[in-house]
Amino acid sequence: MAFRRDKKEEEDGGGNPFQNLDKTTVLQEARTFNDTPVNPRKCTHILTKILFLLNQGEQLGTLEATDAFFAMTKLFQSKDVILRRMVYLGIKELSRVAEDVIIVTSSLTKDMTGKEDMYRAAAIRALCSITDATMLQAIERYMKQAIVDKNHNVSSAALVSSLHMTRTAGDVVKRWVNEVHELLNSDNVMVQYHALGLMYDIKKYDRLAVTKLVALLTRRTFKSPFPLCTLLRIICKLLEEESEGSLDDSPLYEFVGSCLRHKSEIVVYQAARFIVNMRRTTSRELAPAISVLQLLCTSPKPSLRFAAVRTLNKVAMTHPAAITACNMDLETLISDSNRSIATLAITTLLKTGAESSVDRLMKQISSFVNEISDEFKIVVVQAIRALCEKFPRKHTVLMNFLSSMLRDEGGLDYKAAIADTIITIIEDNPDAKDTGLAHLCEFIEDCEHSSLAVRILHLLGKEGPRSKQPSRYIRFIYNRVILECTVVRAAAVSALAQFGAACPELLPNILVLLARCQMDCDDEVRDRATYYHSILTLNNKYLNLHFILEPLQVSVPNLESALLSYIENPSSEPFELKKVPLAPVVTTEAAPKAPISIKTDQVSGLAPTIKEERFVDKLSGIPELADVPGPMFKTSEPVECTESETEYVVKCYKHCFPKHIVFRFECLNTLNEVLLEDVRVQLELPDGYRLLKEVPCPKLPYNEIGNVYMLLEFPEEIACSVGNFGATLKFVVKDCDPITGIPDSDDGYNDEYMLEDIEVTLSDQISKLNKLNFTAAWDEVADAYCEVEDTYALTSMNTLEEAVQNIISFLGMQPAERTDKVVQGKSSHTLYLAGVFRDSHEVLVRAKLALGDGVTMQLTVRSEESSIAELISSTVG
Repeated sequence: MAFRRDKKEEEDGGGNPFQNLDKTTVLQEARTFNDTPVNPRKCTHILTKILFLLNQGEQLGTLEATDAFFAMTKLFQSKDVILRRMVYLGIKELSRVAEDVIIVTSSLTKDMTGKEDMYRAAAIRALCSITDATMLQAIERYMKQAIVDKNHNVSSAALVSSLHMTRTAGDVVKRWVNEVHELLNSDNVMVQYHALGLMYDIKKYDRLAVTKLVALLTRRTFKSPFPLCTLLRIICKLLEEESEGSLDDSPLYEFVGSCLRHKSEIVVYQAARFIVNMRRTTSRELAPAISVLQLLCTSPKPSLRFAAVRTLNKVAMTHPAAITACNMDLETLISDSNRSIATLAITTLLKTGAESSVDRLMKQISSFVNEISDEFKIVVVQAIRALCEKFPRKHTVLMNFLSSMLRDEGGLDYKAAIADTIITIIEDNPDAKDTGLAHLCEFIEDCEHSSLAVRILHLLGKEGPRSKQPSRYIRFIYNRVILECTVVRAAAVSALAQFGAACPELLPNILVLLARCQMDCDDEVRDRATYYHSILTLNNKYLNLHFILEPLQVSVPNLESALLSYIENPSSEPFELKKVPLAPVVTTEAAPKAPISIKTDQVSGLAPTIKEERFVDKLSGIPELADVPGPMFKTSEPVECTESETEYVVKCYKHCFPKHIVFRFECLNTLNEVLLEDVRVQLELPDGYRLLKEVPCPKLPYNEIGNVYMLLEFPEEIACSVGNFGATLKFVVKDCDPITGIPDSDDGYNDEYMLEDIEVTLSDQISKLNKLNFTAAWDEVADAYCEVEDTYALTSMNTLEEAVQNIISFLGMQPAERTDKVVQGKSSHTLYLAGVFRDSHEVLVRAKLALGDGVTMQLTVRSEESSIAELISSTVG
């Protein structure tokens, strides 16, 4: 078939000749591969169609792919170079689906070792795509020869294919290290680049070997910037893994600094980018990298200007003061013809500029914000969010700009980013609440995204009743009941109910609106309206608080499991919802990197909670632990029991139950010449704890993870539940073959390894509880709960923000009513916290903080059990 276009097609500017391909028709055409003699031109065109379909996401069945694959193997009899190279591509693509693809191994091996250089590189890539770990040894000799081949294309293809095979047959590829090492001295740019990548991949788990490799390469001069950039990545990873010492004292960092003066702009930029992205980089060490990026901002090449300003934009988030020297160059880039560069320049200035320049910058960016893509509009929105935190008094200007962006055209991600920013401003700045809610009300009048409308309605229901004029929002919410889809109408009904529960003066009007909603055509909307109307009619504050203002927070999977268990095992006692574990509270901010414990002034804390559900099945599958009285209450973040670079790496997970705790020790053996058996952990128990069951790990081969389980019972006295456990790893060592992992003999010897102490903290036993209306809940339990109050001097803390974050981290409770945000400049603050102790007892905490010589705290704890309140008070003290 001739490749030709008619005159009409040429006038249209061309087109895609494969646009309307049909899979069935193309597969029928593939029968042409069986013709004798082979028609190279026709077969090449059909193969192109098959590859086009596969790359467009078309799925072939196993039988279809196998038939096409075997038909394609007939094309090996043709000597046409173009057809043969297309066959190699077809083998690579179809081998992922077709069966018995190893039938072409001999043909590919013949082409790989033949004299035709046009075939060899492509044949290597195709052969390695169909070769698994069991077949690799058969072609190992050919691969070694190909790696050191004089033809650079063949050598490069062998290196890249070997790199891909390290994922499935890493042990075999490691044996080729000598051949790969030779190519580090290659004169060819790509061969040297690929050799370095493969060499690092082979040695990346051996830190000593990587260090030696880096020391060797830093003394060498590279002709190309590509291997040097790879070397910089390796060096920076080594520097990041070093936890101690100054960067200035490191010869590796000195090498990175020397690359800032390299003749290649690629190397200069990469070195600067690595320096500014390092965690331990100080402001003084940033200076030379910032100077280089500043110089690149004036480059005539748009790609370099874009790279430099994008990197400066990221640095401005962590070191805004260091970017100040670049402000003049960034001002120049505002008028850049490339709008992406101009956008990044302005957003960087917004993060680093003074308050007086905000108005001017917002005016400049508004002139072309409609010309940029949604991706860069989101960057602008993120910069405005940071600016609102920095300059709260500018919220009016920024909010107006955001509202105008909200009315413009854009996708869901873009509109969601704007809405998130407005919501953040409302939550962080009380003065901006009314303005922000008004803008959001206007937006949902024409909002085309249901998910976004539901979220805004939820916010209106939470924040609207606390605003200065709650009644002004009722009209906007009820309009959604009349005009929107089912999901939005249901959310609007819930928002109306919250106004009725929190604002007694609006209750009669809300009841009328809910009565109208009971005639809705959708059962979900009707059920909600009937439910809320019935509760609000009673006008009972307790019911309003627990069934409208405070939503159900239990974990749905655990609730389902508990209900099924209750039905299967009938009991005379009523089902208690309090016994069902709470769903973990989703937090948007990570815990502080190094919080200071209130009691010991040492580093402690808890990261965001992991979902307990994924551990339930794992523990229930262990016979010894299947009957632990549950359900599981909480799983804490893992504790590192060893250094990450030791021969045995151990982490401890703590799974808390109402009366028990399970320690799961996750063990990794990093020694390939030994096999560990009967791996267990010996604990030194504090007073009151009892060890009930121990599940050792029977075998721990090299580079595999095994688990050791310890079931303990909490002390009867709650005050004794916080304590330290001494831990020792014990096991039987057997020497084994490093490659096969088979022990040399059945005899072994006992050994042990000291682990870091395991601590059961207060936060391990408390789950976060959301209290949307903490003040009402606090007043409600004043007479029913036990109360403990004491005053503490937090002398090691110098700011209220530091004290708030450390208290939250130490207690592991959920801050309520956004009291985790401290208003700048204030000398006092009140923090509200809510949580649930492991046996389903609710705990409320009020911490009044005053700044003076350090921070003084008056802590009031209310709980159903006096022993829990006393434990929290004594642990803090």
